[in-house]
Amino acid sequence: MPTQQLDYFKTLVADDEHFPLTEAAISVGQHAYPALDVQHVLDEIDALVLKLKTRITPETTDLQKLQALKYFFFQEMSFTLNANDYYDPENSYLHSVITSRRGIPISLALLLIEIGQQIGLQVKGISFPNHFLVRISLPQGDVVMDPTTGSSLSKNELQAMLDPYLDAQGYRGELALPLSLFLRSASPRETLSRFLRNLKAVYSHDDRWERLLSIQERLVILLPEEMEEIRDRGLAYAQLEYFRPAIDDLQMYLERCPEADDVAQIQNKCAELERNFKYQS
Repeated sequence: MPTQQLDYFKTLVADDEHFPLTEAAISVGQHAYPALDVQHVLDEIDALVLKLKTRITPETTDLQKLQALKYFFFQEMSFTLNANDYYDPENSYLHSVITSRRGIPISLALLLIEIGQQIGLQVKGISFPNHFLVRISLPQGDVVMDPTTGSSLSKNELQAMLDPYLDAQGYRGELALPLSLFLRSASPRETLSRFLRNLKAVYSHDDRWERLLSIQERLVILLPEEMEEIRDRGLAYAQLEYFRPAIDDLQMYLERCPEADDVAQIQNKCAELERNFKYQS
């Protein structure tokens, strides 16, 4: 694991007040592309912004800016959902998304947020279940937008998108949760954690343990108090037969989470790793 890359990532996510979300998201790609030039990708985004700004004057209203952004992003530049290969990890690398014009909701949302903010719009992400969304605050009111199409979503449409999640979680009937609970703006740290967890899910599904470990390293840096991420890093270490760091992570999890449901399973895993470590030594 290149220490320099992780140190750079750590500096980017250290402070919530000054959190360069776009830069941090781009830097995630360095684990798969060690030579990736983050500043070059930022410059590519700035070039898109400059092209869009030629259509904007001091008299342009926020609503007109939003219309210009949507036309530029979805029609002129043809950014869209990669429906044919949704689980391709390239959909989560912003430098690849800029080149291919294909991504997933959260990667497309990150570009929309960055470009929109640079032209003076108040744009935030919404960590909506199963589909990341974007909110644009206008004088006329807030617009909730699908970052894969540019479509504005009504409350009825949002509720229809939410209902399958509520059903799966058992939150219906008397336990029903209000739609508004799921429409709050996501902080940069929350957005980046969801961004990373998408990659985590892809690499876990494909058993790509080296790649998964790189993502877990970043999740632990980003969310140092989340013991489940330390546990999962330990399990990734174990898959790669890095026994000592695996044992250290899993023991930390057991110490911090003695009441967790998987304590017995993790204890057994630790014992197995201890045996393997002694045999290896």
